Amino acid sequence: MVLTEEEFLRLGIDNTTDIELERLHKSDGLIEAYRNIVDILRKYCDLKEEYYSLVALWIIGTYNHRDYMSYPYLFFNAMRGSGKSRILRLISVLSCGGEMLNSLTEAVLFRTDGTLCIDEFEGVNRKGNESLRELLNSAYKKGTKVKRMRKQKTMEGEQQVVEEFDVYRPICIANIWGMDSVLGDRCLTLILEKSDKKQITMLMEIFESDKIVKETTFLLKKLHPSEIKNSQRENTPKSVVNVVISPVENLYKEWNDRVYRTYNNTHTTHYTNNTNNTNNTLLDKLGGLNIEGRHLELAMPLLIIAEKIGEDVLDTTIKTFQDIVVDKKGDDIIESSDISFIDFISQEPDNNYFVSVNELTKKFQEFLQSNEDWINSKWVGRALKRLNLILGRKRKSRGVEVILNIKKAQGQMRMFR
Repeated sequence: MVLTEEEFLRLGIDNTTDIELERLHKSDGLIEAYRNIVDILRKYCDLKEEYYSLVALWIIGTYNHRDYMSYPYLFFNAMRGSGKSRILRLISVLSCGGEMLNSLTEAVLFRTDGTLCIDEFEGVNRKGNESLRELLNSAYKKGTKVKRMRKQKTMEGEQQVVEEFDVYRPICIANIWGMDSVLGDRCLTLILEKSDKKQITMLMEIFESDKIVKETTFLLKKLHPSEIKNSQRENTPKSVVNVVISPVENLYKEWNDRVYRTYNNTHTTHYTNNTNNTNNTLLDKLGGLNIEGRHLELAMPLLIIAEKIGEDVLDTTIKTFQDIVVDKKGDDIIESSDISFIDFISQEPDNNYFVSVNELTKKFQEFLQSNEDWINSKWVGRALKRLNLILGRKRKSRGVEVILNIKKAQGQMRMFR
């Protein structure tokens, strides 16, 4: 894609040599954009080392997020004065269609496009925001639609018609107090600490006029050579990000084929998508990892991008996600009452004897080191039934006694860990 000197000047990329112009024209831009974003983040933000690459991949993914089945929210949990507003604004400048907000409403979520960066996000948990929370709980996944009624004038008079909105989009959020567990499960949670690096904290936030920022957004938005002709006949030609990383759908299909064959002990593809199965570095590595369910769903887009950048970036990203999954599972065990209860039962002696529910309740209180009102024999009895942890049950004059399914509890804890 050849730009005129005037177009480069309009981008603010002045004093550009012929060699630099040739590099910008010929390079697919993706690897260079990734390296630039990492450098920009290092210049303006003090993050944990593993965060620089993860945030850079997330920013790149905003340019083709609709190719993925889901796209994780990026959540910065930060103390006051730690630079959360700065990194949100920087991400909004670098991301596709990025916009910085201090609050979010339903209408903004489904009536606008592009990347949303939302600061001071504590308000989402306030009373009256239930509908917004419901939207956010599903807007990370492709295919989420919202329907609203609007008035339309016709020959017969005013009528109510249905409008449909797509709420799937990249969202980056930050707050001080943390996130509720449901919405938190849709997020990549990164912790920000207050920086003492004056070479960073004393910089002014002149992102839009920074030459490397302008050059990087240009690299991400510019057309791939194969799309230059398409730009003359299509309204939305694909950028370099779309072309270099696509086709993503085929990779999802191939992954499902591999999973099906592996866990059904068969080589047939009768019930699969019949894709051509090839050696794929990402899928080969994923097959040996313990990342599954929503953790895998959220990780997949960034892992796909990482592989296109380079195998070293892919390996680093896989390690980062493994650490995130371990931390999240640990948090789940602490925060979830059901998982804590299963953990408690898994550590009980497997003697196949009847034990009193009242006695279990007291021991569970000791296990949690808590005597909160909800930890009572009624809750424990219902939890045993709900979680199917009872092998035998009988009613005595002093209450109910049960034989515990210790092996099942132990098996479930292996899965959680």
